[in-house]
Amino acid sequence: MTKIIKSVSLAVALLLSPVAVSAQTETTANDSVSPVQTNVAVTANHILFGYLSYGEALKQMPLYADAQKSLEQLKTTYKQELDRSEQEFSKLFEEYVDGQKSFPENILLKRQKELQQLLEQTLAFKDETQRLLTNAEAELMLPVNKQLNEAIAKVARQKGLAFVLNTDDNNCPYVNGNMGENITAEVIESVGK
Repeated sequence: MTKIIKSVSLAVALLLSPVAVSAQTETTANDSVSPVQTNVAVTANHILFGYLSYGEALKQMPLYADAQKSLEQLKTTYKQELDRSEQEFSKLFEEYVDGQKSFPENILLKRQKELQQLLEQTLAFKDETQRLLTNAEAELMLPVNKQLNEAIAKVARQKGLAFVLNTDDNNCPYVNGNMGENITAEVIESVGK
């Protein structure tokens, strides 16, 4: 969000400038983008920018589909283990309830303790599972986001765009299509679909 605000602030400042500015930037080895020379022409009346639906482009990527498939498999594995734990708890609880009238007090206390431990272990495993799934999703999405960001940068450089806005989640509630260019389709094509 901060990047968007900085980009829009820069665009507004450049648009309000009475003088035409020609900016030529060259990335260095310290930059995250490969060394490429880019020419961006900015005038007082017009600045070139692009916009896209990041989510739409993301969902069209083969790498995204692979990451989602891996995540679903992991979720299924964890769900099966949680289901098994819940079934084990239910079985022990039924045995405890059935035996309440006939078990001596020390056996009832032992079973209560076993049920409590199993419940605590199941809840702890459920919390740990959620944490592990969140971490796995972030790890699986790293290369996907990297590939998409590189594709966006490539298309933007080829078109001489000053910046690219993400129109998802009402991040950019209005874009004048006459002043900017929707690059969603080109980015999707660039990432292999």
